[in-house]
Amino acid sequence: MKLKLLATLTCATLALPLLAADVTYRTDVQPFIKAKCAECHGSDSPSLQEFKLDEEKYKKAKQGPRTDTYEHLLSIVVYPDPGALMRRLDDGTNTADKKPGNMHKYLGETDAERAQALAMLKAWVGEGGWNLNRWAARGDVPALTKEQMNALKVKY
Repeated sequence: MKLKLLATLTCATLALPLLAADVTYRTDVQPFIKAKCAECHGSDSPSLQEFKLDEEKYKKAKQGPRTDTYEHLLSIVVYPDPGALMRRLDDGTNTADKKPGNMHKYLGETDAERAQALAMLKAWVGEGGWNLNRWAARGDVPALTKEQMNALKVKY
């Protein structure tokens, strides 16, 4: 019985990377974004370009850039604002001050839910793709490297 349990646990542990590789926008990310983010980032929200034209107006209205479609979400993951999603959702392990991003708290009700959601999003972005860098260096945040850009997977 113990051997069977050990074999099951070993198989489950070995399967975790395979499961992570199967995270896609359609099956995992889109339903999550719809459930957790649509109130402020839904179809009535501005595109990233519109948001950047009048950030204060949209912030007062509690609206952020639209993330309800794959294309809109990619605008804050890949281009033109790479790392924006990661900077806002990171748990603080990737920052010098160890503070989580301003949207991290919305990933779930508990630390466990937030950790699970973050792991799913990191798996979707891809191994080595989760970084806080910007297209061009700004302040303490360096520019995105070619290697980091190539690490982004974001499967549809």
